[in-house]
Amino acid sequence: MQHQVKTHSPGIFIPTLYFVAGIPYIIINTVSVIFYKKLEVDNTQIALWTSFLYLPWVIKMFWGPIVDIYSTKRNWILYTQLAMSCCLAIVAFCLQLPNFFFISLAALTIGAFISATYDIATDGFYLLALSPEQQAFFVGIRSVFYRLAIIFGSGILVVLAGQLEVYLDNIPLSWAIAIGFSAIILALLLMVHRLTLPFPDADQQKHLENTDKIPFLKIISSYFQQEKVTFIIAFILLYRFGEAMLVKMASLFLLDKPELGGLGLTTSEVGLVYGTFGVISLIGGGILGGLVIAKYGLKKCLFPMALALNLPNVFYVYMAYVQPPLILVYPLVSIEQFGYGFGLTAFSVYLMYTSQGEYKTSHFAISTGIMALGMMLPGIISGYLQNFLGYPLFFVLVCLLTIPGMVTLFFIPLTAVTHNQTSQ
Repeated sequence: MQHQVKTHSPGIFIPTLYFVAGIPYIIINTVSVIFYKKLEVDNTQIALWTSFLYLPWVIKMFWGPIVDIYSTKRNWILYTQLAMSCCLAIVAFCLQLPNFFFISLAALTIGAFISATYDIATDGFYLLALSPEQQAFFVGIRSVFYRLAIIFGSGILVVLAGQLEVYLDNIPLSWAIAIGFSAIILALLLMVHRLTLPFPDADQQKHLENTDKIPFLKIISSYFQQEKVTFIIAFILLYRFGEAMLVKMASLFLLDKPELGGLGLTTSEVGLVYGTFGVISLIGGGILGGLVIAKYGLKKCLFPMALALNLPNVFYVYMAYVQPPLILVYPLVSIEQFGYGFGLTAFSVYLMYTSQGEYKTSHFAISTGIMALGMMLPGIISGYLQNFLGYPLFFVLVCLLTIPGMVTLFFIPLTAVTHNQTSQ
């Protein structure tokens, strides 16, 4: 057993662990919107029910201690990965059934809770299996492979489904094959993890009495005792409010027929425009955002980066009114996604800077839970608003709803940011 720990480098299992983390997340929260649209589910229903799939990531902090107490992180990883593979297989199977929507949505909901649990276990295993030096070295690598999983899910998988739609002339079967393919990949990587994951000494089952040592109320109350916590929460909820509505409807807009106000793109074209080139631009914006903040500091960058996040939303207003050709859609979507990635970096860094004190990890978990809520709530209402207003006015409203988030920038405390930057 000790020999296995020494012979398997983190370079073998860290990339695959985080690749696996990204696949179900992107399928549940993004790809599901596309295949439900292709299966002729109403926009309002798609936006409403797929937005609720964010819920496990909103509340996962509440069952994080269970992962700590029961069994080992290694076991949690293996069992949740097996369960995620099964959930995706069920989704693939039921897409050809008459009542596919209810069954697949139930499977995706269960998969969302399992995926959120996998994330908790993987992050915990990362801290236990790697030394501090290794943790610093692999933080960029794990991020790269998570993003590659996003490209795989929203790009390659969608393009594959689109090609199958053409060759098979059977949309349900095409998507069943594509989602089934992802389930097979998770199953294959499960076998890889079964053979390569080490058994860290620190990753041992803890006694149940440790639950008495988890000060839930103290942790939560300390978070809400922060300076100007009301403005911090408002910032977290509103910073991406407009973008959250746009993200939920963007694929539907690209897929909808021109007579319904959409651009009428094929499934494969959406996979390339939004899921491949768009995601690559999103990643590039995030990388540049990190470099800019490292050079100039968050305090100077926060407002300009918020503008970079929100201003490109006007491209969707333009596309909704003009319905431009595909050759122009590529750069417009890519620029909007680049701005999203660039502006999102400032948001993420601010959350880290304000998660200080004795319970910084728990505070960050609470903040990211509120962040997920800030994605879920706008998504729930986006379908109703788009159906009522139509795409052009909906995207105008999206632009207007970015204003409250911009206003919160003038009220949030920045002393923690200044302190962190001057002490580095």
